[in-house]
Amino acid sequence: MKITFLGTGTSHGIPQIACDCPICASSNLKNNRTRSSVYIESSNKFILIDTTPDFRFQAIREKIKRVDCVLYTHSHADHINGFDDIRVFSDLQNKAIELYGSEKTMRSIKERFDYCFNPPQIGGGIPNVNINILNNSITIGDMEIQSIPAFHGTLEIYGYRINNFAYLTDCSLIPEKSYEKLKNLDVLVLNTLRYTPHPTHFALSESIREAKKIGAKRTYFVHMCHQLEHEEVNNNLPPSIELAYDGLEIEI
Repeated sequence: MKITFLGTGTSHGIPQIACDCPICASSNLKNNRTRSSVYIESSNKFILIDTTPDFRFQAIREKIKRVDCVLYTHSHADHINGFDDIRVFSDLQNKAIELYGSEKTMRSIKERFDYCFNPPQIGGGIPNVNINILNNSITIGDMEIQSIPAFHGTLEIYGYRINNFAYLTDCSLIPEKSYEKLKNLDVLVLNTLRYTPHPTHFALSESIREAKKIGAKRTYFVHMCHQLEHEEVNNNLPPSIELAYDGLEIEI
């Protein structure tokens, strides 16, 4: 599999609106972070995790030509508000794009984008999609996908394990039963928001603790805010752990 980090920033993105802090003003492009998402390519399927408000820009930047399905972690705006832009791919491919997520997330998408599921008129482009509730696991092409329940504050969200790769964002707690699905990973992607504690996200020290507990061969942190300067943080992380950045490509 090839993994492309489309975005690695928190809900504000970096540079943050109306902010002139050193990180938002940085000339280091690795400090420029669009909202968090990854694109996964296997030999026969192309999967997107979340459709951020920046998805149009991310897809153009990375020259994405195909999306077969979208895995949704949860329905907060920074993870779903680029939903309409997947219509290009359903048009190009002349088929529906399969959407997967929890029942709550799928219900929220149908409500928020009601015009796609209950069109008010004929004409005008809308995404052609199929809603699928994913409660445990599914095989898509040569990828075995498992949902991994986690908590974003009190909100239950999904991470995903895809073969020996796992993606968890916006976590503040990983239930004990979910660690069983995170064994023997080649690559783990995990959120880390900032240095100081936060009620709904792991702080940097908590993310390091979780990464060590899970024990993947490599761990990449995403969903960073403008407290974390890329080079400074990377130079102080334990071996096999590093910050991801927009446009980073890895192969598994």
